[in-house]
Amino acid sequence: MTTTTLDHEAVFEHAWAAPGHTRADLPAVRVNEVLRERYLVTPPVEYTGTLLWDMEVRKAKAPDVFIPTVVLPGAERFPSVWRGRVEEFTRVSEQRLWADPSRTARVVEHVRLDHANRRAFFLGDERWEAPDGRVFTAGAGQPVFHVEHSVGGTEAAPLNLWRIVNLTGEFDPVLAAAFDELASDRYLRVFVEVHLREVLGRHLVRRTA
Repeated sequence: MTTTTLDHEAVFEHAWAAPGHTRADLPAVRVNEVLRERYLVTPPVEYTGTLLWDMEVRKAKAPDVFIPTVVLPGAERFPSVWRGRVEEFTRVSEQRLWADPSRTARVVEHVRLDHANRRAFFLGDERWEAPDGRVFTAGAGQPVFHVEHSVGGTEAAPLNLWRIVNLTGEFDPVLAAAFDELASDRYLRVFVEVHLREVLGRHLVRRTA
């Protein structure tokens, strides 16, 4: 995949529409509603769209910090290229497989952060040559996948949005079931919890009732 002329959104939408791929459009998360209903937060806080986008940017640049349940320590991010308010870079990490978290594989992702529209695209790649000459290849065990994370809703009531498309030859029900399980989680996604604790300095307790 040539990153210099890459149209991240077009590549994602083409993959999303292609027959045989395994897609998941996770339910929109009303972050502040979930905070009020499912957590005790000290001191109290409410997310704005700006704060939620800050989380997305930090997560994109340090996935091993913000998604510790999926990404192993040691993720590498290459320098950003800016085009106006659009930022692009490539990251390489070792990640747990969606359908079998006991196994891991290398994942190469070309990232586009649209700061104006608060949309982030992550395009998986099978092979990529870094500017320093190193060649990275994706690990075996699961298909290459593309992701869109974005902030929807309003500034005062933001939504956490997440779509993923796995480039399977045909629909994979086992893979789809892994995302159904994620969709049924009653709590905030782990990266929002990390942002609350590590960036906003909040103490969180999950309500069990």
